[in-house]
Amino acid sequence: MTATPSLGTPQLASPDLLRSTFRRHAAGVAVITARGASGPVGFTATSLTSVSAEPPMVSFGIGTGASSWPAIAEADHVGVHVLGEHQGDLAATFARSGADRFGAPTAWREGPEGVPVLDDVLAWLVCRVVGRVPAGDHRIVLAEAVVGDPSGAGRPLLYHQGRFNGLRD
Repeated sequence: MTATPSLGTPQLASPDLLRSTFRRHAAGVAVITARGASGPVGFTATSLTSVSAEPPMVSFGIGTGASSWPAIAEADHVGVHVLGEHQGDLAATFARSGADRFGAPTAWREGPEGVPVLDDVLAWLVCRVVGRVPAGDHRIVLAEAVVGDPSGAGRPLLYHQGRFNGLRD
């Protein structure tokens, strides 16, 4: 007879259960940007997903209560930036409510379609928004890549257990 390992104490589904579960899931870190009515907006996202190669499409989630949501809700185009392990401070700035995300020391420029493009990232895309799907208190944004640059040097930034980390060999 084989001993069954302990499964712990199951919890009913809740926001805390989901948060606790996904703290254990290492995720790549991206910053999503857009041009807003009163200037550039952006936020840190760990929900970036490749959706389709033909056409080249990505998705990401954003809370409808987020300060960037009104601009993302109206934007025709967004910027998607894959951060490197050297960019933990940048990720933290774009994750912090009320931060001056585009002030110094953030280095950026106006890119294609007027989208803010961050400097020194591992890769960036400018994407045309093709859909916004309701998902609880979030929206899943579907966006088709228009132009980009995947040639940044370095290793990816990860988010795990509530902290930004680099890969370990």
